[in-house]
Amino acid sequence: MSRPVAPGRFPRTRMRRARGGEWSRRLVAEARLSAADLILPLFVVEGSGLRQEIPSMPGVHRWSIDRVVEWVGEARALGIPAVAPFPSVDPIRKTADCREAWNPDNLICRAVRAVKAAHPEVGIICDVALDPFNSLGHDGLVEDGRILNDETVEALCRQAVVQAEAGCDVAAPSDMMDGRIGAIRDALDAAGFKDVQILSYAAKYASAFYGPFRDAVGSGAVLKGDKKTYQMDPANGDEALREVALDLEEGADMVMVKPGMPYLDVVRRIKDTFAVPTMVYQVSGEYAMLKAAAGNGWLDNDKALMESLLSFKRAGADGILTYAAVEAARLLRDGVIPTSR
Repeated sequence: MSRPVAPGRFPRTRMRRARGGEWSRRLVAEARLSAADLILPLFVVEGSGLRQEIPSMPGVHRWSIDRVVEWVGEARALGIPAVAPFPSVDPIRKTADCREAWNPDNLICRAVRAVKAAHPEVGIICDVALDPFNSLGHDGLVEDGRILNDETVEALCRQAVVQAEAGCDVAAPSDMMDGRIGAIRDALDAAGFKDVQILSYAAKYASAFYGPFRDAVGSGAVLKGDKKTYQMDPANGDEALREVALDLEEGADMVMVKPGMPYLDVVRRIKDTFAVPTMVYQVSGEYAMLKAAAGNGWLDNDKALMESLLSFKRAGADGILTYAAVEAARLLRDGVIPTSR
C-alpha cells in the first residue's frame, strides 16, 4: 500500500484551506455515504396489522408480514437496495432439534415470498442460523451442553435451501460453524440455486452488544450458557483473517464483520487483505447506545448516527446493516447532513 506524501511546511502548506467551505469539504471527502450503502434488518412476527415496539431498541419494531411489505416499500422508495428479515418465532415452535428452521412454510419463508411478490427488485438477505428456532437459544444443535458442528451444518443446509425456494437472494450464515460455507454452497447448487449469493458472517464476535437483538427475536430469555465456543474472541484480529480466507475458499461471495464500531480495525484489515465485498453490521447494542444517549440529550442523534455510519465506510465497508437504515436514508434525502454525501 502506498504511503502518503509528506506535506510541505507551514505557512506554505495550510491543511485548513480545504476545510474552509462546505463545498470544498464535500469535494475532498474520502468516505461517502448513500442510501445504496444501507441494508435494513427487520423483525417479523406472526399475525396481521401488527407493529410491536421493542423497548430496548427505540424506533425499531416487530412487524407482521403485511406490515413488513409496507415497511420494505418505504425503504425501497428511499433507495435502500436490500433488507434482512429476522423471525420472532412463537415459543411453541422452538424445539431442541430446530426443525421449524427448514419448514418451507415457516414465518421467514412466508415473509420472503410476500416481500418478493410486492417488491421483486429489493434484495432479500436471509439469516442462516438456528437460534430463533432453538429452544436453547443457540445458533447450533446442542447435545449434553456441547454445540454440534457437523450436525448443525447439515441443518443449516436444509434451512438455506428452503429460504432460497421462498425467493431469498442472499444466504447469510451467521452461526460460525466450521465448514458451513462450502456445505451450503454445495447444497444450494445441488438444489438448482447457483445464483443465490452467500454473505458469510465470517468475523462474528462473542460480543456483549447483541442483547437487544436477542430480546427482539426471543432467543435471549432461553439461551443456556454462552456462545464463546463458536463466536470469536474479541481479543483476536488475526483469527478473523483466517476465518475470511477459509470462507472465501469455500465459496463465499461477500463477508461480514459483526459488530461494527468496536471492530473497525478488523474491517480495514479484511478489506486491505482480500479486496472483496465487505459488509459490517451496526448491531442492536450499538444502535441502542446511540438512541439512549440521544434520548437523554447527551448526543445529537442525527450527527452521531451519520458519523458512526461514515466510520464504517472510511474503514472500508461496502455495505452497512443498520436498524437506522430508513432514518439515515431520510437524512441523506433531505440533506440534513450534507457532508455525508
